[in-house]
Amino acid sequence: MARQKGVIKLEGRVGDLSFYKSNGQYMAREKGGVDGDRIKKDPAYARTRENGAEFGRAGIAGKELRNALNEVLVRAADKKVSNRLAAKILKAIQADTTNRRGERNVLDGDLTLLKGFELNAAAPLESILKLSHTIAFERAAGTTQLAIDAFNPSEEIPQVEGATHVRFILATAAVDFGNQSYEVDVKDSADVELSALEQADINLNSAISADSPHPVFIVVGVEYHQEVNGHMYPIQTKTHNPMAIVEVDKV
Repeated sequence: MARQKGVIKLEGRVGDLSFYKSNGQYMAREKGGVDGDRIKKDPAYARTRENGAEFGRAGIAGKELRNALNEVLVRAADKKVSNRLAAKILKAIQADTTNRRGERNVLDGDLTLLKGFELNAAAPLESILKLSHTIAFERAAGTTQLAIDAFNPSEEIPQVEGATHVRFILATAAVDFGNQSYEVDVKDSADVELSALEQADINLNSAISADSPHPVFIVVGVEYHQEVNGHMYPIQTKTHNPMAIVEVDKV
């Protein structure tokens, strides 16, 4: 490490040298790190290359899934969902028992590990769906049904300041990983008044093409609304809206 003795005071990078200030002194050091070509070719970095390849696949698959679910993600997802989802998909890739390290992929991995993944970490879906309910997906027909038994909204739905109603969201998405294509169907329930003492059964149905050859993801969410002069407006702060991947169905 070098110290500057002259009157010229530099900060930043010039060529392979980085200039910085430490304890009142101006210092210089040579660019560190391992050369990129060495990482690509040196056998000693084989594990690094393998990990990098699988991490890259996880990032791409995560983006494909987020694109498929974008219509619902904008209504609830937290700011870190991209990184959290990529990390979870990487776990799914690492569960691939067919291919060698570095060649493992999302389709041969275990995508069912995404079941229960919270798309909004600030509001777990289970805080809402303590309600008695069932979720059923039929691949042959391409249909999904969310059935919620009658409940008391005033006591069984968490109240949010400013909100007067909630609506339930059901999404079914088939994702063709690697080909940047997907099919998705999103359905909303009627608005449920939060102050009501009784709410009848709720049944939501969404549908995609029958016998899809692709992995299917079922998402359930809840969105808070405020009624003003007969019109419904989503609560601006979406941190209260829970949403999660509740089912994953592989062929």
